[in-house]
Amino acid sequence: MGKCEQCIVRELSSLKALNKGELLRLAECKTSHTIKKGEHIFEEGDTVNGIYCITVGVCKLSKLSANGKDQIVKLVKAGELLGQRTIISEEPANLSAVALEDMEVCFIPKSEVLNMFDQNNQFSRNVMKTICGDLKETSDHLVSISQKTVKERLAETLIYLEENFGKNTDGSLRIQLTREELAGMIGTATESCIRLLSDFNKLGLIELIGKKIVIKDIGKLRRIAD
Repeated sequence: MGKCEQCIVRELSSLKALNKGELLRLAECKTSHTIKKGEHIFEEGDTVNGIYCITVGVCKLSKLSANGKDQIVKLVKAGELLGQRTIISEEPANLSAVALEDMEVCFIPKSEVLNMFDQNNQFSRNVMKTICGDLKETSDHLVSISQKTVKERLAETLIYLEENFGKNTDGSLRIQLTREELAGMIGTATESCIRLLSDFNKLGLIELIGKKIVIKDIGKLRRIAD
């Protein structure tokens, strides 16, 4: 792990408000961890006694529904933080965080986070701004679920995956979700998701290569999503 003052998380997250002295304290108290693909960073109901800084990799934040299905709420990538809301609310985690690929994370204890929160007003504002942004994303997603068709939501999600997480050298989406995960993300049954992907494939909007998805006509996907 690089020095905290040079870290991507510091550059892109609430931590950018910290001064050199605060970053030095952060470097002394943090611990670094490797999370393998499929492993939990934390589970729904856990007490999260700090925040996680993602330096490498992507994870999913998901909630288990009453019928046992995994509903993906958000994907979180390098440069972002996990656990801010639970520290402020002093409640157990309401979501599970699971690695979608091998990850490197740093853990900052709650006591140090609260100390920074009390002493650095800009850091406090940045944290609250991030939490407000997450609430806006959630409300936008609820509107999408209630007002858009499943076809529109699938097109929207495929565009989101390419624009936010990029492509592999073969042109396929870098984040490879299972069909079940993709269905959970757009709020539909797995069978319906598979059928719609097949329809998009026949229309030439995407290409299916095994489990991989290649976007072939993002313009038409945008028109469907809008």
